[in-house]
Amino acid sequence: MKRGIETIHLYHTNDIHSHFDSWPKISRHLHSKRQLHDSDEEACFIFDIGDHVDRSHPFTEGTTGKGNVALLNSAGYDAVTIGNNEGITMSKKALNTLYEGAEFDVVLCNLTETDDSFPKWLEPYKIYETARGVKVGIIGATAMYTVFYAKLGWHIEEPRHVLKKVAMEIQHKTDILICLSHLGVNEDRLLAAECELFDIILGAHTHHLFPEGEMVNDTLLAATGKFGEYVGHVELHIDLDSKTVVEKRAEVVHVNEMESREEDIQDVNDLIQAGNEALEKKVFYNASPLKQQLFVESPMSSFFGRALIDYTGADCAMFNAGIFLGSLEKGWVTKRMVHSLLPHPINPCTITLDGAELLEVYKLAGNESWPETEIKGLGFRGTFMGKMIFERLFRKSDGELYAGNRKVVAGKTFKLATLDMFTFGFFFPILKEAKKEYHMPELIRDVFVWYGMKRDSRVNKDEADSTSRIRMNDSGPA
Repeated sequence: MKRGIETIHLYHTNDIHSHFDSWPKISRHLHSKRQLHDSDEEACFIFDIGDHVDRSHPFTEGTTGKGNVALLNSAGYDAVTIGNNEGITMSKKALNTLYEGAEFDVVLCNLTETDDSFPKWLEPYKIYETARGVKVGIIGATAMYTVFYAKLGWHIEEPRHVLKKVAMEIQHKTDILICLSHLGVNEDRLLAAECELFDIILGAHTHHLFPEGEMVNDTLLAATGKFGEYVGHVELHIDLDSKTVVEKRAEVVHVNEMESREEDIQDVNDLIQAGNEALEKKVFYNASPLKQQLFVESPMSSFFGRALIDYTGADCAMFNAGIFLGSLEKGWVTKRMVHSLLPHPINPCTITLDGAELLEVYKLAGNESWPETEIKGLGFRGTFMGKMIFERLFRKSDGELYAGNRKVVAGKTFKLATLDMFTFGFFFPILKEAKKEYHMPELIRDVFVWYGMKRDSRVNKDEADSTSRIRMNDSGPA
């Protein structure tokens, strides 16, 4: 006697990046859908595919990401995987404690300790069973930022290789296999082409949107774009005799189609207020105003340039004026002020260059179109590039370029302090392959605070030099 068909519903979000404007609607939507399916006796699972955390938001920064976990709890998520924002913008200690209060599973197969053991907060895969006996296998993976993870004390493996390996290991224990993939659309397509074991790949990382999914062989790819604009829904029909998928379809629902309530705006504002209050701690006294200028050098850029050189020990520094999203007046500076000024999850980086290479970088940086160029991605949370600023890198009256007191010539080695976003090859191809050291987990705002503490006569200089580094390295977001 045939047992019929079981319907399974999957709801998924990705790359929220702490954009909470629509979160009350999303949470309410997910609760209502689960209640509906429960009343119809249909299975329902809710997943997030990473980068829910983004330290540019004061609520995330102020709660060290634990506020994001509380939001996922309240919305009833079953499992998540991590993105690069959870993985490499937080210290190892902060990530190790991020999910302590989680009421959902963290599923991730390609991140381990350096001894190849799995940290206690994650599982490489998870198998759920519906009320009608269908076993649903979940495997998660995140993008491979090898150098960054290694610098933080993690070991990251090539994700497609590990996903295929784990899928082979558990295929006979599951009826359906789903991948939570924070890898990007091209990697998802390759995975689907290389491994027919996955029924569904829920995607993320490249902020791609599949309104009705995309089929690669027999694998359905689904993704919801970015910033909580959409919630994804995949519906599966399973033959209960053969335990095979007989139908699957994907759709997305725009947040504008979801129920709104008057209290939603207040709920979002409450998150911002909670974050700001948590960051309202004095860190140093600013002796004189630091004004920001987008297209010329400024007191703000001079302060930060000196901070970069002092912190890294480099010969010179380069960064863009667009990183500063405001100015600072004379007086006490709080964590909240610095976070508003430098919200970017960007690390400082020291690059070793031959003189000829440094001359090429200096020449490229003079591109007249760059200051008004809009930047998206790369960790940048501003809008315009702004003027490229140099500290201790300048031309003298003789026309020669100097790094400090040294003439920049071929055959001599120089150390340039800059921002990690300039090492990815988009603006300075030569920096992508150059020898470099990423300073992690310090973000550029941590360096700003460290330098301010060091200069402040009201702060013990030994304390500024040591305890701030300890706090940054061991406690995650400062």
